[in-house]
Amino acid sequence: MLFVVHCSDKPNRGEVRQANRPAHVEYLKANVAKLIIGGPLLSEDGQSMIGSLLILDLPDRAAAEAFCAQDPYAKAGLFESVIIRPYKKVFP
Repeated sequence: MLFVVHCSDKPNRGEVRQANRPAHVEYLKANVAKLIIGGPLLSEDGQSMIGSLLILDLPDRAAAEAFCAQDPYAKAGLFESVIIRPYKKVFP
């Protein structure tokens, strides 16, 4: 089952994001079979990372929640909010 994960960073936490980015990237690489797409959300000027967007292929919501909880960004307290929604790909 596919899930969209929309994470918004807490304000003024760029240093937390940068400090934990290598571990976050390694976590995603270690789980690449579960990852359909992933990347940072950007500020309006395109210069700052302000969150993350992932589409995951996992068996159920509990697995999606567990995946998100183990992300180094989550463990570092970077996110103000994490929204997980079931997703159905239609196009293309």
